[in-house]
Amino acid sequence: MLLEMNFTGWFAKKRAKVRKICLLLHGFSLCTMRNICLLFCLSLLLFSCDKREKFPVEPFIEFVSLEKVNDGTGIDHRAHLVLHFQDGDGDIGLNEQDIDPPFDTSSVYYYNFFIDYYKKENGEFRKLEFNGLTFNQRIPRLSNTVPESIEGEIHIDLDINSFDYSSLYDTLMMKCYIVDRALHVSNTVETTPIVVKKY
Repeated sequence: MLLEMNFTGWFAKKRAKVRKICLLLHGFSLCTMRNICLLFCLSLLLFSCDKREKFPVEPFIEFVSLEKVNDGTGIDHRAHLVLHFQDGDGDIGLNEQDIDPPFDTSSVYYYNFFIDYYKKENGEFRKLEFNGLTFNQRIPRLSNTVPESIEGEIHIDLDINSFDYSSLYDTLMMKCYIVDRALHVSNTVETTPIVVKKY
């Protein structure tokens, strides 16, 4: 009987010790799991923050497309240009109120979209001169929250039939760039050539 009691007591002590170890392990597991979940959530948050694109303050543009606009006359008067842009501080664009220097009408920076036309002659593109006439334009402000990194598309309508009429067709190509309000100049891009029916 005594042996049985001792054995029972020994078994009870062992069972209690095992139970205590299990509880400790269980507590450690819960704590570890909480820490892992917390670290995972923090990592996810930091990753989400870092995913926001950061661009240089100098604007960058890429040519997307140039397509003639069909106005139903059978003559090509206008074309639609699409550019992709990136800018690190979001200061692209000028509103009608932006006329103080250096954006006044007497300044070259009154415009912020600059374009040159090239005509194909004898297999090579030659820059066209228009005797003071300009096809530069003003892109409106693209962001009201400055500074911020912005990215998107700029859509611009272009005149393509204000040239000489010595031939029925011309093959034209354009080169263009933009300037932001800090007067940072973007890279220059070339369009694909288009064939223009002039009359």
